[in-house]
Amino acid sequence: RYSLFYKRLKNIEENEGGLDKFSKSYKTFGVNQFVDGGVYCKEWAPGAEAVFLTGDFNGWNPFSHPYKKTEYGKWELFIPPGEDGYPPVPHGSKLKVVIRAQNGELLYRISPWARYVVRYEGQVNYDWVHWNPPLPYIRRHRSPKRLKSLRIYESHVGIASPEGKIASYKNFTYNVLPRIKDLGYNCVQLMAIMEHAYYASFGYQVTSFFAASSRYGTPDDLKELIDVAHSMGITVLLDVVHSHASKNSEDGLNKFDGTDSCFFHSGPRGNHQLWDSRLFDYSNWEVLRFLLSNLRMWIEDYGFDGFRFDGVTSMLYHNHGIGEGFSGDYNEYFGLQVDEDALCYLMLANYMIGLLHPECITIAEDVSGMPALCRPVAEAGGGFDYRLAMAIPDKWIQIIKELKDEEWNMGNIVYTLTNRRSEEKYIAYAESHDQALVGDKTLAFRLMDAEMYTNMSVFSPLTPVIDRGMQLHKMIRLITHTLGGDGYLNFMGNEFGHPEWLDFPRKGNNESYHYARRQFNLTEDHLLRYRFLNAFDKDMNKLEERFGWLASPPAFVTEKHESNKVIAFERASLIFIFNFHPYQSYVDYRVGSLFKYKILLDSDAPEYGGHQRLDHSTEYFSEEYPHNYRHNSLMV
Repeated sequence: RYSLFYKRLKNIEENEGGLDKFSKSYKTFGVNQFVDGGVYCKEWAPGAEAVFLTGDFNGWNPFSHPYKKTEYGKWELFIPPGEDGYPPVPHGSKLKVVIRAQNGELLYRISPWARYVVRYEGQVNYDWVHWNPPLPYIRRHRSPKRLKSLRIYESHVGIASPEGKIASYKNFTYNVLPRIKDLGYNCVQLMAIMEHAYYASFGYQVTSFFAASSRYGTPDDLKELIDVAHSMGITVLLDVVHSHASKNSEDGLNKFDGTDSCFFHSGPRGNHQLWDSRLFDYSNWEVLRFLLSNLRMWIEDYGFDGFRFDGVTSMLYHNHGIGEGFSGDYNEYFGLQVDEDALCYLMLANYMIGLLHPECITIAEDVSGMPALCRPVAEAGGGFDYRLAMAIPDKWIQIIKELKDEEWNMGNIVYTLTNRRSEEKYIAYAESHDQALVGDKTLAFRLMDAEMYTNMSVFSPLTPVIDRGMQLHKMIRLITHTLGGDGYLNFMGNEFGHPEWLDFPRKGNNESYHYARRQFNLTEDHLLRYRFLNAFDKDMNKLEERFGWLASPPAFVTEKHESNKVIAFERASLIFIFNFHPYQSYVDYRVGSLFKYKILLDSDAPEYGGHQRLDHSTEYFSEEYPHNYRHNSLMV
């Protein structure tokens, strides 16, 4: 693998002047304004017979501005400034690339490098709009320093409002970012930013890779969002989709030059059978240029601080992981079933980011457990900084769905939360957007279900279902946060047990926005119990900020007692004790420990909707009484 990576890197250095120049192609491809007022245009369309630029600037004459064909399927066009010195393609004007296909057909396409595309009211397809404002947004704040402890707030701009509509970048900037900061999260991961024609795809059917979605506002609005986040000390990650692309051709990459290939594999290999989307040819030189430049553009133009790479498992294997169980046997990771070209691309991407922007962070969404994916490229690793601990949410769902409370296995819970390679970093999470989508259930909804509609008011009885659900909601999140990895992730709204599910407007729900929103207002109503869960999540994050357990060595587990249903462990000079027994409390419970302790966080505290059974003024002193691998112990 390293040999293939090194060969590609050497070819880039010898033929393109280095990775820096190669990945800066976003400044020359597409339509770019020059300082002298002229416009330089460049496209890659190897299957085209001829290429033209048309639009508002030339009265939509399809043939007046032909491109000149150069080597390797590239086409170039220079349009000089007008006699008055003004740019020949004004800001805000509509454009199209006209492709004459090999069969003579004229195809009107959006440039793959387009920076701004808009769907106007009453239209089905998107229009390419030239974005070159006379007074572009100027960044005011530097990116925060690279974080040691990652507390990620997974977010979707469009649903970030209680109102039944598509919310805006502005709304997120001024209403949601302060909330994220107050909750103690230091990183926001933005989903569905790369333009996608189908809103209900959650942003995973990308049509324009270089365009920030216009349904939330302008590119400058997004730049302001990121800049304001930086002013608050919040790191901003982009959920980047390089694993596949939408099948749209009128306003997407598919059949851009009139052929079945271009950016993708031709034939069956170029189609994902489950996602109904196109698959990139990662061995192609120009595809590498396109994708690497795409990453660099989001960092340098917008100020993103890194990426969460979606669908990495699909990229790594020729069968895209479909139907695979991935037992952990190393034969599953090293063989002909691995797509070495895709893996080499990921290595190049992480190497480039580390070389040019070492402060940036990359996270892999991989369910297979590919070894060394989060080790440096110099070690023949994938180069990612973190991977998502995707087995953890599945375990919580399985436990809640299939087991009675008395049947919960403490050893199995600890095993799932700690089953990771010590030399690779993991982002732990109890649930993400996947569990919130229609067809699935959030933890809160699994635990409390229909009673969330009737018994979340403080005036209604604290029923056993609500009481159990709220306590387990807090405990599951805390033990995942403290034991599960080297970073923590939460999907927006789940911190307070957001009711119901997430469903985007589509034909199946009569284009309703009712479930495509986040009801943050529920936490502001003091007559509702959601505020208790919200307060616990906030204080949990603030405690991590103070003690930094995510950046500390893995926890030392001192107890996983099956009959008592107790788990105890030490991390970052703290002791964490969890009693998962459904009805048994304990007095003078002995826990192995070395020091003196006081209670810092208690899920049973009244401000978190608990029963206030513990005295927080109590100090706990250890004594020379060996217990559970410790020479000293204390009674709690």
